[in-house]
Amino acid sequence: MQIDLASFVSQSDRDLENHMRISDFIAGEPKAFENDPVTSHVTGSAFVVNSERSHVVLTHHRKLKCWLQLGGHCDGVRDVLFVAQREAYEESGLSWIRPLSSAIFDIDIHEIPENAKGPAHLHYDMRFLFEADMCDPLKITDESEDLAWVALDRFEDYTDEHSVLVMRDKLRAFAQG
Repeated sequence: MQIDLASFVSQSDRDLENHMRISDFIAGEPKAFENDPVTSHVTGSAFVVNSERSHVVLTHHRKLKCWLQLGGHCDGVRDVLFVAQREAYEESGLSWIRPLSSAIFDIDIHEIPENAKGPAHLHYDMRFLFEADMCDPLKITDESEDLAWVALDRFEDYTDEHSVLVMRDKLRAFAQG
């Protein structure tokens, strides 16, 4: 399934700008879904919530050294919802994760700093909302230093990453109907 950018509902000027930028990027970059270390690329993220919508799985990213949502590179796959779910399984060890919608929950564009694999570049990150059972144990993988179910009202104890806090605020609005 190819992702439908029209499924994204902009809720702010930030959303509108990111939607236009990712649309232009995908239309103009033939390697948009590849993991090429010298070009920017599309990534897929999973905001995994519990059934009560009160907690979210965050990972303390081993390379970036901060708490983030689960996610990763498309590696040539254009079905970004699938990529986000695949990455959520791989990075969390959860045994059951279901999408709450096929619509894009958030779009974020952020810079990845220069590293041993290549120069600084942008991640055009499509983020989706998923649900999992908090009783299912989390299992730390080689991509994480830690994993946690984090209460929405405790996010600032873990992260000050604006893009993660934006998703938390969108989740609150989503949970209220």
